[in-house]
Amino acid sequence: MDLTTLTIKQAHEGLKDKEFASVDLTKAYLEKIKKSDLNSFLSVTEDLAIAQAEEADIKIKSGEFGMLCGIPYAVKDAILVEGEKCTAASKILENYVAPYDATVIKKLKNQGTVILGKTNLDEFTMGASGENSAFGVTKNPHDKTRVAGGSSSGSAACVSANEAGFSLGSDTGGSIRQPASFCGVVGLCPTYGAVSRYGLIAHASSFDQIGPFGKNIEDVRTVFKVISGKDKMDATTAEYKFEESNAKLKGLKIGVPKEYFAKGLDKEVEKIIRVAIKKAENEGAKIVEISLPTTEYALACYYILVPSEASANLARFDGIKYGHSEIRNPKSEIRNLLSVYLKSRGKGLGIEPKRRIMVGTYCLSSGYYDAYYKKAQEVRQLIREDFKKSFEKVDLLFCPVSPFPAFKIGEKTDDPLSMYLSDIYTVAVKLAGLPGLSLPAGKIGDLPVGLQIIGNHFEENKILSIASELEKVI
Repeated sequence: MDLTTLTIKQAHEGLKDKEFASVDLTKAYLEKIKKSDLNSFLSVTEDLAIAQAEEADIKIKSGEFGMLCGIPYAVKDAILVEGEKCTAASKILENYVAPYDATVIKKLKNQGTVILGKTNLDEFTMGASGENSAFGVTKNPHDKTRVAGGSSSGSAACVSANEAGFSLGSDTGGSIRQPASFCGVVGLCPTYGAVSRYGLIAHASSFDQIGPFGKNIEDVRTVFKVISGKDKMDATTAEYKFEESNAKLKGLKIGVPKEYFAKGLDKEVEKIIRVAIKKAENEGAKIVEISLPTTEYALACYYILVPSEASANLARFDGIKYGHSEIRNPKSEIRNLLSVYLKSRGKGLGIEPKRRIMVGTYCLSSGYYDAYYKKAQEVRQLIREDFKKSFEKVDLLFCPVSPFPAFKIGEKTDDPLSMYLSDIYTVAVKLAGLPGLSLPAGKIGDLPVGLQIIGNHFEENKILSIASELEKVI
């Protein structure tokens, strides 16, 4: 039996029945990672994993252990794990070692989970393909000539390739849902404030949200229940406790935004999504076409606000306190403080972070703040109102995750605007702070396509309940 193919529930049952130990499970995953050529991991924490697995086996023998005890998982390398490197896939943090655990890591450690390693991503979570990593592109397990999606490329790819039982990623504009769609796994972006961001390297603080990838809906639900909730270390978290929903497809009102099925959507992708919606209707759901009129402004709004927040957040990487510094380079000509900043950032940061810092700084600058940043915040409120009105009429929204399946590596790298269009169906959800999930809905040849299920604030339970029912018929 290949232990790496087991779901969390199956692995839990096997551990409970003494069919295998957590150490056996962990070694099976580590062996698979060693043989992999996907570049999904930036570092493998083998010693830590074996030690944690041994501790888990002691808990399991005692008979008191939860569903995640002894389950090996992977962590996006923008989430801190105490004593391990956290690079954010950037040269500027190449040797940075995390001094503490992120809240989500603490919660999972308390469950007795096993950390296999840190996964690849677009640098500082900036990208939609996994190609912006300073340490090489992540390959798609279904076709190694294609991207795995971004920014949580490694987290999606490793679950798809059975290199981890589950994984953690983060979603700023689609960075969980889009790679989940490209790699054919389940990915949940929670409501903003449902999961603590403490210990996540910031990209855009009013957008970033940690969430899980899993092999099925049940796995994602299991992980989300553990990592969600209020955290005193993150003032933006809500008093939130996950409770199961009894929502069923029968009688459910599903909204289909007409703007999400317009020009630019791949015909084969549309066909798969339409079939999934029809299957929901066959199960008793009522399909209602709705309109989100501000959709056309969402991408422009997002790419003003997010670079603005990024330019402020990345100001801390200055070559002084931590990270790469040209002060330590004897060949570097350092004349003054400004040259420390310029040379350290020049060598340490990649093209996409530099692009976003420059755009964001411009949008926040004197004379342009009102025209760009302030106006974008006003549009953000209109987008929120659009969704609010929609949820007065329907229970959930169904739409594509991406306008196309995984594209070829290198296909869009010379055209940033074309790359940004990858996010066209995912950014509005983040502007409104809503939860969204990618559910595998079919394939175009070997390439997976995900159905996006969007819910109202803190209705992850409804999304997961309906997705679980739909998972059986798709």
